[in-house]
Amino acid sequence: MTAGVTPACAVSYGVPRAGVPAVVSFEKWIAAALAHAESKRRGCAIRVVGAVEGRALNRSWRERDYATNVLSFPSASPTVAEHAWLGDIILCAPVIAREARTQRKRTRDHYAHLTVHGVLHLLGFDHEDPGEGRAMERLERRVLAAFGIADPYR
Repeated sequence: MTAGVTPACAVSYGVPRAGVPAVVSFEKWIAAALAHAESKRRGCAIRVVGAVEGRALNRSWRERDYATNVLSFPSASPTVAEHAWLGDIILCAPVIAREARTQRKRTRDHYAHLTVHGVLHLLGFDHEDPGEGRAMERLERRVLAAFGIADPYR
């Protein structure tokens, strides 16, 4: 990825914006993840949802009947307009807020981690395989450290 290139990032909010990062924050986290992963692809959509929508999406796509923190949907068609489109990331605001409290993390830091995590999934990283999972976590740690965010796995 070219340094200083802002990713195409479409963000929609299905919840009130209070306590949820702004588009510019998502753009920075996405750009950093793409730069560290050395990806030329740079477009994605983020939707921040509530528990009802998060649960419905998780049930429809993963057959799991609960709201989860992040879902990633890689694009079947990699090019949209002039951008190489990665896909969609769904972030569930109440789950993220609850996890941040439970894990004693700043909510903003947890959003950063899950955004980076989602981008890496869109790029094909998978943590189901232990070796890939370790590589993914190392990359997440490096990206987040650049923002002064502590290791999310400690």
